[in-house]
Amino acid sequence: MPSMNDVLSQHTELHRSAWDRLHLLVSDWQLLADLSFADLVLWVLTRDRSWVAAAHVRPTTGVGVFVNDVVGSRIDHARGRTVRQAYDERQIVRSHSTTWRDDLPVREEAIPVVQDGCAIAVLTRHTNLASMRTPSRLEVTYLASADALSRMIAAGEFPGSAAPPANRRGAPRVGDGVLRLDATGNVTYASPNAVSAMHRLGYDEQLVGVRLAAALARVLPERGTVDEELMTVLTGALARSTEIESRSAHVSARAIPLSENGRRIGAILLVRDVSELRRRERELLSREATIREIHHRVKNNLQTVAAVLRLQARRLDDPQARAALAGAVRRVGTIATVHETLSGGWDDTTPFDEIAAGAVRSAVEISNRSQERVSARLTGSFGSLHADDATAVAMVIAELVQNAIEHGFADHGGQVVLDAVRSTGDQGEEVLAVTVTDDGAGLPDGFDPAASGLGIQIVRSFVQDLRGEITWSRVEPHGTRVCFVARLRDET
Repeated sequence: MPSMNDVLSQHTELHRSAWDRLHLLVSDWQLLADLSFADLVLWVLTRDRSWVAAAHVRPTTGVGVFVNDVVGSRIDHARGRTVRQAYDERQIVRSHSTTWRDDLPVREEAIPVVQDGCAIAVLTRHTNLASMRTPSRLEVTYLASADALSRMIAAGEFPGSAAPPANRRGAPRVGDGVLRLDATGNVTYASPNAVSAMHRLGYDEQLVGVRLAAALARVLPERGTVDEELMTVLTGALARSTEIESRSAHVSARAIPLSENGRRIGAILLVRDVSELRRRERELLSREATIREIHHRVKNNLQTVAAVLRLQARRLDDPQARAALAGAVRRVGTIATVHETLSGGWDDTTPFDEIAAGAVRSAVEISNRSQERVSARLTGSFGSLHADDATAVAMVIAELVQNAIEHGFADHGGQVVLDAVRSTGDQGEEVLAVTVTDDGAGLPDGFDPAASGLGIQIVRSFVQDLRGEITWSRVEPHGTRVCFVARLRDET
């Protein structure tokens, strides 16, 4: 199915500002579909003067008309006359007779979409009459509100470009609760869900006939200068969204002012009780903050351990013992770097390129050789890694680079190149391939990883934890290449 942009670019000559207007309408037209209990289809005029459907939405409050999506289809000649009339006259046009679709009686009407006094498209509203019955007060109010919005679309007044619909999680919709206000902010109708939301806020009295802003002001805690913004929403004066918080509940509210011939006649106020949603968000934020604090404290503790080991090394006369403790300090510092990075994020993943670069720099600095004689560089990208994988990969990289510097460049300087490639494995898992190449002395004769020193044993252990493999090979004319492949955990 083509997108709305596909239809507009392939079939129309509309200006970019008209595109923006249509996108703004479509971003908010679920409101009109739900209040109308009807399907909505957006029709645009093509270069060959026919009509093609650019967008389609179904109601969530009732039974729709179209089983299949109609985007990209062209209108038939009979219905095209109604659409053309609405477009030319910039007036809402209702079909003179009931239309039948798939054995369903359907009432259709065409609403011109106007921008700066010119029609740029036509919106058709399709109501399934088979599902209609004697309307309740709720349905009468919804339909009257939908008709008011339709007239505003035909007048170019809805939706307002200065106040696009709220997109925060928990934004209210028609099914969540509707209050209809008059021009002074008095409640003329409240749906059952809206009444329940007001009760949860602490207002238990009759809603209809009272000024909502004044009624809630008696039960809401003082909010200082923010109260002015809240009152503009509760009176329906401006198209804005806010959240109403009392001691017992948290309610999201959105005001849609209604106007007629440029004069405000009232407003629709959508409300939704989001108390549980906000409670979960607060718990999640608290949990994430706790995790960050844990990573921060682990980093601090590891740095303390490293400092103690340095002090201990200074008191030793045995060069081999000092070297062993220096290696331990380096390894602890590598793990601390991972936790430091994790403490600055909001989840258990971390962008690893910075950690890898830091591990390489640290290995070069601790090598007791100047930067001019021994250098290292990073190519490719590691991407983001899960915390458990990040620690293991960092340890492997640090050990391999350190080994390359210590054993490969014993008699001369050189360069170490660290390369990383991310890919997707045969089973759909993320695979990381890392290569460490140096131009040093190369592998000694009879090299056996299983019989090598502590550093190699640490590397093999972490590669095993990563469900990977590692290989060592010689590089001609001299040098060593170490390749390891890790199968990464899902970042989610």
